[in-house]
Parts: sequence; structure tokens; C-alpha cells
Amino acid sequence: MEERNLRELENPAEFTDPDLLYEELIAAIERYHPSDDTSLIHRAYMTAKNAHMDQKRKSGEPYIIHPLCVAIILADLELDKETIIAGLLHDVVEDTILTRAQISRVFGEDVAVLVDGVTKLTQITWTTDKLDIQAENLRKMFLAMSQDIRVILIKLADRLHNMRTLQHMRPEKQREKAKETLEIYAPLADRLGISRLKVELDDLALRYLEPKAYRELEEKIEEKSHSTERLLETIIAEVQGIMNSSKIPSSVIGRRKHIFSIYKKMVNQHKTFDEIYDLFAVRVLVQDLNDCYAALGQLHVHFTPLSERFKDYIARPKPNRYQSLHTTLLFHNGTPFEVQIRTYEMDKVAEYGIAAHWKYKEKAKGENPTLTGGEAEKMRWLRQILEWQREMPDNKEFLSDVKNELNPFADMVYAFTPGGDVKTLPTGSTPIDFAYSIHSAVGNCMVGARVNGRMVPLDYQIQNGDRIEILTSQNSRGPSRDWLKQAKSSQARNKINQWFKTELKEENIVRGKELLAAYAKSRGQDWNELNRPEYQEKVLRRYSMHDWDAVLATVGHGGLKEGQVVNRMIEERKKVLAKQISDETVLANIEAYNKENTEATLRKSGNGIVVKGIHDLAVHFSRCCAPVPGDEIVGFVTRGRGITIHRTDCINILSLPEAERARLIPAEWQVPEGEATKYLASIRVIAHNRTGLFVDITRVFTERGIDIKAINTRTSKQDIATMNLSFDIGSAEELRSLQDKIRQCEGIIDIERV
Repeated sequence: MEERNLRELENPAEFTDPDLLYEELIAAIERYHPSDDTSLIHRAYMTAKNAHMDQKRKSGEPYIIHPLCVAIILADLELDKETIIAGLLHDVVEDTILTRAQISRVFGEDVAVLVDGVTKLTQITWTTDKLDIQAENLRKMFLAMSQDIRVILIKLADRLHNMRTLQHMRPEKQREKAKETLEIYAPLADRLGISRLKVELDDLALRYLEPKAYRELEEKIEEKSHSTERLLETIIAEVQGIMNSSKIPSSVIGRRKHIFSIYKKMVNQHKTFDEIYDLFAVRVLVQDLNDCYAALGQLHVHFTPLSERFKDYIARPKPNRYQSLHTTLLFHNGTPFEVQIRTYEMDKVAEYGIAAHWKYKEKAKGENPTLTGGEAEKMRWLRQILEWQREMPDNKEFLSDVKNELNPFADMVYAFTPGGDVKTLPTGSTPIDFAYSIHSAVGNCMVGARVNGRMVPLDYQIQNGDRIEILTSQNSRGPSRDWLKQAKSSQARNKINQWFKTELKEENIVRGKELLAAYAKSRGQDWNELNRPEYQEKVLRRYSMHDWDAVLATVGHGGLKEGQVVNRMIEERKKVLAKQISDETVLANIEAYNKENTEATLRKSGNGIVVKGIHDLAVHFSRCCAPVPGDEIVGFVTRGRGITIHRTDCINILSLPEAERARLIPAEWQVPEGEATKYLASIRVIAHNRTGLFVDITRVFTERGIDIKAINTRTSKQDIATMNLSFDIGSAEELRSLQDKIRQCEGIIDIERV
């Protein structure tokens, strides 16, 4: 048992041969799994190896090493085969040509669901807010977690290996990934009770976020390591002797505290390193609950305890169901040391957390284990986050609340209801937070609070061990907006906001109307023209709302910005403003002109295009081929939108069915001399990624006075950069000259029109 608790998660050296890593994976599985049939795991390995064949990591090593290392971490957590297979395949849908359907067909729907849950929604683009992308990916991940918690176990293993190899990324990318790890993934591991993952994620994130502080702590700990280890060995031997003489069967082990936990204590308690005395902890593992308290009593007899440092997490488990007795004792030389006392079963839960539920267990084919009791209790916070997803259309607000909820530096306080139930809240919480942690109805009807038998103001800060009674009244007028400033927990603030949304819906609807009308006026738009069902529908679909009153109420309450709504409606209106004309009339007139006119009469449109003069049709340029003067063009009569101009070599024109070719109409350029009309064009630049590539390409545009309208850029795992650029140009000749100039930039592989 002692050896198992000391064993760290596997961390293979870089550039290890993939086949050797695979052997290591199989060995790790065989240590705990009773079945020796690994054929499906081998098939998953070969599938991933072939799919990632030509891909390299930033380090230059074969990409297959990453999924193999992820699978090894999952095997170290002793997870079921489906999870390990999904770990091997977790990047194939996102980064290769394999599809979810193929994964399902070969490895089963269970594995496909896990792979899909880990796959990110989209690549981050130049025109997309990174916070929006991060929030949408988290929304998807939390939803997938609620359906199968193994999704987050794979994601945590994936993040851990990426953090272990973060030195190969650019400094700004290192900080970005480390920040996300510290704010989201390490706290998630903590909430799930998987300390084996949490402590390493914390330390790795700190290394890149605060490199100077990390190095200083590392050096100072190393300086003390020799004397510390000798003292630790002495303490372990004495504690084991006390347990043996007291006839308490036990294992006593010691460990040095992790760098992040020391750093966190220094930050939260405003201490220097020299003021931190408990740099290590002793763990006493016993057989049963009675032995825990018996061991505690014996240690308090032999050493002086610091009473203010005693915590009973067995009677009051942490939210992640962690259980242990924590006590700080003074050794004979006056050195304080922390002791954790728990059963072997409690230790397993502390190390593996929710992952222990997914360890291999005999079950009927097709049967999935369900979370029950304490395991389900661990997931209560996830249900809260899923509620926020439904209630918060604004991504930035959602992301902010998730980070607050998972704040790794937040300490917790424990308070009791009159019935003795324990409530865990962030430090600084008030009776308002306590009331809403019981139920939203209790918070909404609260009129006061008693703490330890005496009345307190609602901004009273709860202390550990407080017994709190919430006073309610049916005559209460509901929460005050001041409560939003006094509440500390995201849970309380969201429930208060929800009350205002529901109870003040009519007022919010009126206010929402006023805000939308005022914003439309500021944009020079007639609100009556915009406020039509066909434009409202676009907004309803985007924010998943059931009716227009819900949108108005959300805007009135502040949950949605009026600009977001009005701008979408303006976009939609622009699309349908073209003059409508029936297909039958247009086609009939084209046919009549073909019969009656040997020389077709051409009429000029307002944008340098002349077309066969049938009607005063609106003329649009197609987005698929973006023609510019100098390109050979043809018109296509589009249903309900007038004439769309395409290049003659446009794939959509070349692949037109015979029946649709009757809609084609001759068109040509006729741009008057001296007119500087600009046309939208798009190109795709493919290049070897390097520092300064983006600057060099955009400099070409700047030197020629060309205005870039949009950029979408991504980099493959082979470090090949692909940039899609949209810009205004005067002619095909100018476009060709621009492309020739870009080709002269270092590292350019190809340029093509899109």
C-alpha cells in the first residue's frame, strides 16, 4: 500500500520510441486489469499511429507520442479500456481525416461519445473573440461531462501531458495555456478529487506564470532538502513506533509539499518563505474509522498539538468528498509538522477522486456504472455550472463566473444549518450566500439572519464553525440589488439575478424595448423597420430563446447587450433589401430576349457591370469566387435576389445542372475611366510558420494602400500557417501583382484565390 501511494504518474522521456511507449501502456493496464485481451487497444494504437503518421509535435517528435502519453496517464489512474482507447484516439477527429462515424463503427458509440466530447468546437480565428471561443469550448465540455464524466478525465490527462511539454511553445502561448490550466483545469481536477493530477498541473502552471517565484522557491526548498529529509525520516520512524506500541495497524509515509501549495500559502497569508514551517507532511494510513481517532489521540499525547490548526474533514468532508484528519504538531526540537490521518479507502478517494468510480469493474455488457451517493455529491457543482449555461447567453459573463467558482486561490469556510448540515462557501461569504446555498426560495424570502444565536447584518462575513439560522417571511419583497454587491459566491449572485429576470419581467421588457430603439437610432436605423419577425428570428436562433419577450427581458435586465441584438438584425435586413422579382418573369424575359434580339441589349448596373437589359435588377457579386475587373464573368439569376455575378471558371457555375443553365445571362465589365471602384477579393496564403510572417505579409498590403477587411489564420501541428485574407482591390491585374509580391516573402509555399 505504501509503495502504491508513493508512485507518481508516469512521465516518459521525450523522443521515446512509440512502440516502447505502447509496451509501457500495456504493462500499466496489466497491473490492474484482470482481462489480458488488449486487441482493441492495439487496434486503437495502430489507427491513431496511421492517422497521425505525417504529423509532428512542436518538439519535432512524432505526434503519436502525445496520445500514447495521455493513455498512459489514464492507465495510471486505472481507468476502463474504453477511456484508454478514447485517450489514444482523442485527437484524430480534430486533426486528421477520420470522422466520428468511423470511430463509432470500429470502436463503438461509447468511445465515439468520449472522443467527440474532448474535440474542440473550432479553431480560434483572427476575427473571433478568443474569450468567446474559450467559453463555447467550455460549454461543450461541461455538457459532455454531465453525460459522461470520463470526458474530463481524458481532457485532464491531455492537458497534463501538454503542460509537461510546454517548453516547446512560444512564451506567449506558454502563459496562455498555463493561465487556463491554473484557472480551469487544475481546479476541475480538485473538484473531482484527483489530487494526483491537480498537484502536478498546479506546479507546472506556476512554473510558466511566475517563473522567477517558481525558481526561487525551488532553490530554497532544495537548500533545505537535506536537513528536511533527515528530520522527516526521524519523525516518520517515531510516529510509526507510536502506532506500533499502541497496536494500531498502520503505514506511515511522508512527502514534501508541492511548490504551488507553498506559494499559495505565502500569497494568501502574506508570508515569506522563511515564515513557512510545514514544508512537509506525514500521512498515517489505518484500517478503519475508529483507528483514525485512536491514532489522533496517541499523537496528541506524545506531541504538543496546535489547536487552531486542527481540521476534521472526516466529520465534515470537503465538497470533493475528501476525508482526513489534519493536525499540526510540534516536534521535540520545536519544529511544527502536519499529520494527515485517514483510512486506506479514504486515501484512494483522495488520490483518484471520481476516477476511482471508473476503475475496471465487472459489469454486464452494455451496462454503464452510475454515480451514486458521495460520487454524485461531487458533481453538484457541475449541475450548478450547467444551470449557468442555460441562464447566461453572454459568453464573457459565463466564463467569468466559471473562473470565480473554480478560483484556485479561494479559501473556503464551513458553516452549519440549525439542523447540523454543513455548507461550504468561499471565504468572505455572507448570510446571503448561505441562504441561497440552501435553496433559492430561502434566499428570496430572507429578511434577516442569526449567527450563533445573535442577529447579524446581512454583510456579516461568515467564520468557520458558525451556526447560521436564516429568518424568512412570506411578506418579503424579495432580494435587493445591493445584495449583488454583498454576495460573494457566483451561485448566490446568479440566483439573485434570476429573481430579477423573472419577477421584474414586465419592467425588463419595457426597458429592453427602449434600449433597442435608442441603439438603433444611434446607428441611424429606423427601429420600426428592423423590428420585424423575419429579423427577430435570427436573434432568437442565435441566443436559443423561445420568444421575443424573452430577448427584450434579457436586454432590459442587462444579460444581453442591445448592440448585439440590433447589429444582427441590421445584418439580416441588408440581406433581404434587394428588389424582389419572380423567377418566372425573369426566365420568361431572358428567353424572349434570346429569341428577339440578335444583338442583346446591355444595360449598365451601378457597379461597373453591364447585363442583358431585362429589368432593373439588383446586381450582386458572388462570395464563392469574388470576381474583380479583368476576370471573365457571367450573370446568374438568383431566386429572389436579382443577378449574381460569377467568374466563368467558378466551380458553382461549372457544376450547374442543365436545368439551371437557363438562368445564366451574359455580363461584362464596363468600369468608366477614372473611376476608382473597389471590389472584394479573397486569397489563401500557405506558408511555413515563423516569427514575423504575419507582419511581412500585411506590410505588402500597407505599402500598396490596400485595406484588409478580414483575416482568418490557423497553424497546423506541422507548423504550416494558412491565412485567408479578404480585401478591396481594383482589378485582376492589381490582384496578380499583389500575389507576386507576397510570393517574395520568406517561407511562402502557395497562394490561391478563394
